[in-house]
Amino acid sequence: MAPKLSDSAERLRAAGNQSFRNGQFSEAASLYSRALRVMQEQGSLDYKEESVLYSNRAACHLKDGNCRDCIKDCTSALALVPFSMKPLLRRASAYEALEKYPLAYVDYKTVLQIDDSVMSALEGVNRMTRALMDSLGPEWRLKLPSIPLVPVSAQKRWDSEYHKETPKGKSKETTTAKSRVPSGDVERARVLKEEGNELVKKGNHKKAIEKYSESLSYSNLESTTYSNRALCYLALKQYKEAVKDCTEALKLDGKNVKAFYRRAQAYKALKDYKSSFADINSLLKIEPKNVPAQKLQQEVNQKLN
Repeated sequence: MAPKLSDSAERLRAAGNQSFRNGQFSEAASLYSRALRVMQEQGSLDYKEESVLYSNRAACHLKDGNCRDCIKDCTSALALVPFSMKPLLRRASAYEALEKYPLAYVDYKTVLQIDDSVMSALEGVNRMTRALMDSLGPEWRLKLPSIPLVPVSAQKRWDSEYHKETPKGKSKETTTAKSRVPSGDVERARVLKEEGNELVKKGNHKKAIEKYSESLSYSNLESTTYSNRALCYLALKQYKEAVKDCTEALKLDGKNVKAFYRRAQAYKALKDYKSSFADINSLLKIEPKNVPAQKLQQEVNQKLN
C-alpha cells in the first residue's frame, strides 16, 4: 500500500489547487513546489502523488506561457508514473506552442493509444498532421521520432481511474468524446468542415456557413469550426453572430488567435471598442508579433481616444 501523503504536503497541494481554480497560477506553482520539497525532505516514496504535483505545476507553467518549464515538469511526472494522461497532454500543448510539432504529434498519438477518444488529442493530431505536412512535405511520417508503445497496464490504469473519477466529473482537457460524440460523427464533422473550408476559398460564405453548421450538428467540440464560421459571418456583416461563434471557439480553445482577432473585428464593427481592444490585447499576449493584430490595435486605439 502506498504511503499516505503527509498532512503538510496535502495541505499545500489543496491550497495550490484552490489558487489554480482562482486563476492565481504563479501562487499555485509555488505551493506545489513547497509540497514537493516537503515530500522530498521526508523521503516520501509516494511516486504517484509526486507525479501529480509535477503535473499540476506543469499546468500552472502552461497557463503562464512558460512552455519550457511545463515540458520539464511533465517529463518529471512521466518519469515517476509513465504514460499518465494529463502530463502527456500538457507536454503536447507546450511542444505545440513552441512549434516542436514532431514531439507534440508523438505525445498526442501516445494519448490516443491510452484512450482513442480523447478529443483534445484527436484535434491535436489533426493540427500536427497539417503542420507537419506543410513543414516537412509528404514524407513527414518518416521524419518523426518513434512513438512509444503503451503497455496494456497503462491503458487499464487510465480506464480504472476514469471510472473512479467519473461521478465527480473530469477535467476539460481529458474529457473523452466517447461519452458525447460517436467517432463516426467526429469524422463526418471533419469532412463537412473541410467542405466548408473549400467553399470559403471560393468566396461562397453563405454555403460555407451551412457546411460548418452541419459539421457542428455532428460534433460541436472543435474550436476552429466556430472560428471559421465566424469568418463567414464577418464577410456577410453579421457581426453579432460572429461574436457568438468566436466566444464558443474560445470556450473550447482559449488560445485560438483567429477567434480573438475575428471577435475584435466584429466588436469594432459594432462600435464596442473596449471589448475589441481587450480581445486584441489577449491575442498579443499569445502572439506579440502578430502584425494584423498590431494594426487593428492602432485603429481601435484611435477610436477609443
